[in-house]
Amino acid sequence: MERRTVEPRPGWQQTVEEQGLIYPLTRHPDGSLHPYWDESAHYVFTLEEVEALEEVVEELHRMCLEAADHIVAADRFADLGITDPRIARAVAEAWHRRAELPSLYGRFDLHYDGTGPAKLLEYNADTPTSLVEAASPQWFWMEERFPGADQWNSLHERLVDAWREQAALLPPGSPLYFAHSSADELGEDLMTVAYLKETAEQAGLDTDWISMEEIGWDRLSGRFVDNKLRFIRSIFKLYPWEWLTTDRFAGHVLDTLDNGGGTGSTLWIEPAWKMLLSNKALLAILWELHPGHPNLLPAHLDGPRDLAGTTGYVAKPLLGREGAGVTLHEPGAAPVVRDEPCCYQQLAPLPAFDGNHVVLGAWVVGNEAAGLGIRESSGLVTDEYARFLPHVIL
Repeated sequence: MERRTVEPRPGWQQTVEEQGLIYPLTRHPDGSLHPYWDESAHYVFTLEEVEALEEVVEELHRMCLEAADHIVAADRFADLGITDPRIARAVAEAWHRRAELPSLYGRFDLHYDGTGPAKLLEYNADTPTSLVEAASPQWFWMEERFPGADQWNSLHERLVDAWREQAALLPPGSPLYFAHSSADELGEDLMTVAYLKETAEQAGLDTDWISMEEIGWDRLSGRFVDNKLRFIRSIFKLYPWEWLTTDRFAGHVLDTLDNGGGTGSTLWIEPAWKMLLSNKALLAILWELHPGHPNLLPAHLDGPRDLAGTTGYVAKPLLGREGAGVTLHEPGAAPVVRDEPCCYQQLAPLPAFDGNHVVLGAWVVGNEAAGLGIRESSGLVTDEYARFLPHVIL
């Protein structure tokens, strides 16, 4: 694994925008604009490194599914902050009937510097983003800058295949809707959903488009409808389950939930069982089930324990995105147990290449490793000001 600098392509911004990355720049607090898509540098991997990482990702995914099964079997929903019995029952039912429910993708965030085993930082299994840049502009960048080279990137083909393989699980006779929140001003959620809609269409599915805010409720039929009053039978949403089950329509979502078997009126993708994997409590449960595993970091739910005095620790809210609410605590600092439920994970400072802190985003489609996206940040927390850098296998 090596970071190499290179002169960006002339007109790179227009190029990546035409390839679907309509948010190539990030506005910082001082009002200045900086590249989000950053091709002034790239990362180089050997084939052996990528093959080893693929094995790690598929092993971690398998372990996460085992942990989900343990959470349901042992009724540990409270550890995930799921205290509403109705939500817990819906998640458990979805898990037991998962073979009947379409499920598409997820992203592991990994600590890796090319010299030691990759370590799991978290699993984004419900609403992962940075998909467009990993699947499309990154691939075209490689073909232009390194013709004949390779990249850990089979995302597009695997997404199309996943839709095709799971098409029979979708309700017949109605389109699969794709939805994001119109509150997203950046355009990332919009383009992620638009890209996934395109992959579904390439798989031969009938699709339609709607924002979450446009979804209506028909009181007479007791069903969700689109803005033309057509029933929404199945829908892919880039909208977290913890919002879907707590906002003003949460009762209707649970009342009409198709959790397999066609017994409800609306099938949501990703399915409700993804709540088991998109929660930072999973990190502590994985460590409990696999203590000492080389690809895991020690993590606890009841406090930092001995991490405070030895390695230091990171406190992560159970639910949150782009580093929100994450705090870092150096070794020897007095242990602090926060009021909100958190996962306390061993501090593993992100590897620094030329002063840039890097995290690997390794994608899973279905149950298989499918690609890699790399983000860099100036600080130790990968936040909304992180940059995306392409990679190549040489």
